[in-house]
Amino acid sequence: MFHCSARCCEDRTASMQQVQRCIERCHAPLAQAQAIVTGELERFQDRLSRCTLHCSDRAKDALEAGGGETRARSQLDACVAACGDEHLRLVPGMAKRMRDGLAALQH
Repeated sequence: MFHCSARCCEDRTASMQQVQRCIERCHAPLAQAQAIVTGELERFQDRLSRCTLHCSDRAKDALEAGGGETRARSQLDACVAACGDEHLRLVPGMAKRMRDGLAALQH
């Protein structure tokens, strides 16, 4: 990307606008790659957040139902641990989607 951008600047016949467009073209693959990775990570984080929020809601419901703070805390801890385990199993699929998306950019 940097070499490509430097070559854009070496063209002494190009206008400022042409140089700018050339540099933008050089940066496009990196921006696309970044969007693929960021999108996957954001979806993963959103899913994990929803799972832990569900755990929190369940613990609050148990606490309000008179289940006791110790029991609600234990339920919350177990639920959050299950969320972590479940989402760890999603990582290989997420990594594969990122690799596939990045590989598609190179073709």
